Order: sequence, then structure tokens, then C-alpha cells
Amino acid sequence: MRLPLVLFILAPLLEIASLILVGQAIGVLWTLALVVFSAALGLFLLKQQGAGILQRLQEETRRGVDPGRELVHAALLVVAAFLLIVPGFVGDVIGLLLFVPQLRDLFWQILKPRIIVRSHFTQNEDHGRNGGFEAETVVDLDKDEFTREPRKDSPWNGPRIGRD
Repeated sequence: MRLPLVLFILAPLLEIASLILVGQAIGVLWTLALVVFSAALGLFLLKQQGAGILQRLQEETRRGVDPGRELVHAALLVVAAFLLIVPGFVGDVIGLLLFVPQLRDLFWQILKPRIIVRSHFTQNEDHGRNGGFEAETVVDLDKDEFTREPRKDSPWNGPRIGRD
């Protein structure tokens, strides 16, 4: 419990010190430009790599594979983007390092024995024809076995402009 408290106190002090040192070395305007650039870079990298991770997570879920690795990668990308968005250069360096896939894999190897992912998926012979779900959870209905009726209280049933 003491380590998070120490990090909570030391991290802002390190960031302030890094801002002061960089500001003295390259000037205030260039330091501010770097802070804004790192925040924009964090948002851009999160958007670029985050979409790919979400696609891989959906694919693994559809195949019924343990999505633990992709979940850890996604969590680390969010932490990395947060570190880049928050002003300071120590967090920026750590954030940039977390965008390296090999480093995220190293974190996954360290965390893997401590993480248990529970799911309701099974491996099917049809390789995901049912989306990775067991056959008992799939309900297959014919057209005559269900009906669709519009809800009268739906907000989408308001007045129609340009129609009779």
C-alpha cells in the first residue's frame, strides 16, 4: 500500500522537474509545443492502435480464444495514451514505450499467471459458425415463429416530415 502512495506523490514532482529542466534547456515555447505535440500524438496513437486491438479482440472472441492478451494490450494502450496526454516528459517516455508491442507482450508474460479470464465460449468444430457460443445457447427461429411489431411509445415513431 505504501508503494502506490509514494508513486502518487513522486510522479507529479518528477513531471514538474522534467518540465522545468526541459524548459530551461530549450525554452518555454518549445516546451509547451512539445507538451501539446505529445498529447496529440497520444490521441493519434490510441486511435490507430486501439482500432486494431479492438478488431483482434473481436476476432479472438468470435473464435472462442482466450482474449486475455488483447485485453492487457488494450489496457496498456489506454495507460500509454493517458501518460502522453498528461503534461510532463517522464510520463511521455513511459507512454511511448508502452506503445511498443514487444514491451506490451513482456507485460502480458508477467501478468499472465495472475490473470484469469472467464468466458462462456467453447471451441466448436465449425470454427465460430455460432460465434464461439455453445450450440445450446443459439435459438434458431423461422419466419412464422416470431413477429415484429412497431412500438407505439418509441421516439422513432414521431411525425414524419415529407411523408403522408
